[in-house]
Amino acid sequence: MESKFYTSVHLDESLCKGCINCIKRCPTEAIRVRNGKAVITKEFCIDCGECIRHCKNHAKLATHDSLDSMKDFKYTVALPAPSLYAQVNNIEDVDIVLTALKRMGFSDVFEVSAAAEIVSSLSREYVRTHKDQWPLISTACPTVTRLIRVRFPNLLEHLLPILPPMEIAARMARKRAIEKTGLPSEDIGIFFISPCPAKVTAVKFPLGYEKSEVDRVLAMKDIYPGLISAMKDVVEEEVVEELSSTGNIGISWGGSGGEAGGLLTDSYLAADGIENVIKVLEDLEDNKFANTLSFIELNACSGGCVGGVLAVENPFLAKVKLKSLRKYLPIARTHDAPGDIGVVFTRDVAYEPVFNLGGNMAERLSKMSQLEELMDKFPGLDCGSCGAPTCKALAEDIVRGEARETDCIHVLRSYIRKISDGI
Repeated sequence: MESKFYTSVHLDESLCKGCINCIKRCPTEAIRVRNGKAVITKEFCIDCGECIRHCKNHAKLATHDSLDSMKDFKYTVALPAPSLYAQVNNIEDVDIVLTALKRMGFSDVFEVSAAAEIVSSLSREYVRTHKDQWPLISTACPTVTRLIRVRFPNLLEHLLPILPPMEIAARMARKRAIEKTGLPSEDIGIFFISPCPAKVTAVKFPLGYEKSEVDRVLAMKDIYPGLISAMKDVVEEEVVEELSSTGNIGISWGGSGGEAGGLLTDSYLAADGIENVIKVLEDLEDNKFANTLSFIELNACSGGCVGGVLAVENPFLAKVKLKSLRKYLPIARTHDAPGDIGVVFTRDVAYEPVFNLGGNMAERLSKMSQLEELMDKFPGLDCGSCGAPTCKALAEDIVRGEARETDCIHVLRSYIRKISDGI
């Protein structure tokens, strides 16, 4: 169970006040409040980060690596996500950011946006030649892929089986570093600079391929202070290395609609924000988009990757910055991956029925009957006082043996009244 359901979001119990903000915001009802503290069910969590975003007590945290882990390797390569460029002000040249990363101590840099242009090229061809799978769904957002895996099994066949840009960038960066230094692979550290916790989970337990070539995942917010300082030094010294190999398409991947725009077609839908994503997937499962779309881009965070909880800039302002940055760039500058670099899924993404109430049909039917009986007892207020987000969620917990009827304050009040009348 642990190997299947790792999650990068965790709780700091010392900060948790037992409020119910998080249980109301979690899109998969993965959080409960029990004994005055929040509890995260790993099977249900999709690492969307909504609980981190809305926890007033900062008790929800994202697991990621520290900058000190650079000492673990002889040669280090930074993989900046396209959204990193939108975190800084008044930037007209991506090379300033890339040079600053090297000044921070990285041996080299490799743009994820360059790999994104490769994915765009591969996607255009795959979409064109696989009309039987239309609409194809992007697999770039690990949160969306995991959501489909556990909740929308009928849509698994629509997943685009191409590796995400982060992974292709890591493979190309490692290959280049080995050729450049002659060092063995284990001495080379590939560091992805991430806007969200879902990328950490994607590195530790990838879907669609066996092993990630990313060694460490750094939080964008941790990189930011040192990056700003290093950028000032680069600008003052006017020594800017020519490092970027990215065009308009690659930079655009940082915001919602960027990936779909790279397909160079109008037959697509782009949605961002986890609630909007779920609505699109529900409509897609109900065949409401039949024969109208070739591609669907879904981003769990509002605004796309620029809206990740590990980013620092307002996501809507960040999208403006990306738009300004790519204004004078060529359409694309990177088109092909080396022939010996794998770019497609090597295994199927399997359905994991974590929300089922039982292991077999008879057991599920029995528990569904229990569920309906419990729902008749509850008031249907979805107040959250029981520690579950809804009355139905509480009923499911009871059926699973994880809660009691008297956890509902209204049922408890009725129970106490009966005892009092009896006395």
